[in-house]
Amino acid sequence: MQVQEFLKEKNVVFEALQHEPTYDAQRMAQAVHTSGHEVAKTVLLRAGANEAYVVAVLPADEHVDFGKVGTALGCEVVELASEREIAAHCPDCEVGALPPFGSQYGMQTLVDTSLTEDEDIVFEGNTHREAIRMKFADFQRLENPLVGSFVHSK
Repeated sequence: MQVQEFLKEKNVVFEALQHEPTYDAQRMAQAVHTSGHEVAKTVLLRAGANEAYVVAVLPADEHVDFGKVGTALGCEVVELASEREIAAHCPDCEVGALPPFGSQYGMQTLVDTSLTEDEDIVFEGNTHREAIRMKFADFQRLENPLVGSFVHSK
């Protein structure tokens, strides 16, 4: 499902931000004139012996800490999903433009604590040409993510 359709269906107020094509969250932040720490990037991870897929949402200027994710999920092995896996599990998204709604794909969603500090969340909206800005409280209500520290400490 396209993220705009999903949000409209749930009666969530959001802003669609059109921008030139960007292929990483930092560049998207620049394109929509927002700091990289305010923009969320979404990564698909493969976790545990049963290779369950989970969605991790973190600030664009941070990197996922696989150890912290593993500890939170109670598993030893956590890896980035391949582009092929992303395409297979999230066919309505351009690779690299996964929105932060793992529930729409039957997956658990993890959110780094630092994103809860801002009133809004900004993220890719299924394509590399559109970002979505919405209230973090609405995102949290819709997704009910596992919130924790999932990035490398600075």
